[in-house]
Amino acid sequence: MPRLKSLSVLSDVISDASLRLAGNVASLKKSPIPNIGPLALLLVILMAALFLSGCAGSDGQKDDTDIWSEAKLYSEGTDKLNDGDFAKCGKYFEKLEARFPFGPYSQQAQINSAYCYWKAQEQAQALVAIDRFIKLHQGSPNLDYGYYLRGLITFNDDLGWLGKFTGQDLSERDPQAAKDAFESFKVVAERFPNSKYAPDSLDRMRYIVNSLAEADVIVARYYFQRGAYLASANRAQLVIRDYDRAPAVEEALYILYQSYKKLGMADLSNDTARVFKLNFPDSQMLETGQRVQKERRWWQFWVKP
Repeated sequence: MPRLKSLSVLSDVISDASLRLAGNVASLKKSPIPNIGPLALLLVILMAALFLSGCAGSDGQKDDTDIWSEAKLYSEGTDKLNDGDFAKCGKYFEKLEARFPFGPYSQQAQINSAYCYWKAQEQAQALVAIDRFIKLHQGSPNLDYGYYLRGLITFNDDLGWLGKFTGQDLSERDPQAAKDAFESFKVVAERFPNSKYAPDSLDRMRYIVNSLAEADVIVARYYFQRGAYLASANRAQLVIRDYDRAPAVEEALYILYQSYKKLGMADLSNDTARVFKLNFPDSQMLETGQRVQKERRWWQFWVKP
């Protein structure tokens, strides 16, 4: 059959090729190796070792801290911290924790690395470090500071010079980070009421609540300006319900009053106006439509409340 014949021919070709390959290998085995003296052979080995070590080190420089003791790493990290070299001190403390996880400096190294990375504006690395500390050391006497530092990291109140210049505040940024910070400060205030970090945690919680209220008022104002009066009324009600003591409630009541008025709900509009006058008797917002005083921003410490 033609098909079987083709396969037979192909088999013969493969067999011939295999025999030729075997012959070549045999001839290679028979070829003599040049006679190399011991000194020349040693030189070849040393050159190969140098070449390989050079290739291995081409990706980066040798880490001198590999031979440092735990005390040496902690000392050098502390020096970098005091010098304001936060990026390097974070790496030193992180290496200390990784190499000596059960050493006497391990817990403090975790906190220090989180602080250093936070100051170096490496928020992701700072959160990893402080979350690891909180998870592993619930019985630590420094746990109150751990939660406080986590609040500072997620609070992220550093707006930069441009934010300060343009008047941007926390209410104009992503509110999720503010909510996460609030929860961390809340743990400090509730679980550690006698902690030295509790008063500042309470102040920051108040500021965050005010900022979240301002964020919702900004949304309500946006809806109202675009004629979405039902949406603006709903968002204003949310502010009044969830942040009843925040300064933003003044504008929320005003937006609610105006939204009801635009929707033709006269009774609700009049009721809202009465509530507004009862809570803000000195306000001129019903006449002017403008809030006279806005909650001071966190970084404006020179502005009197």
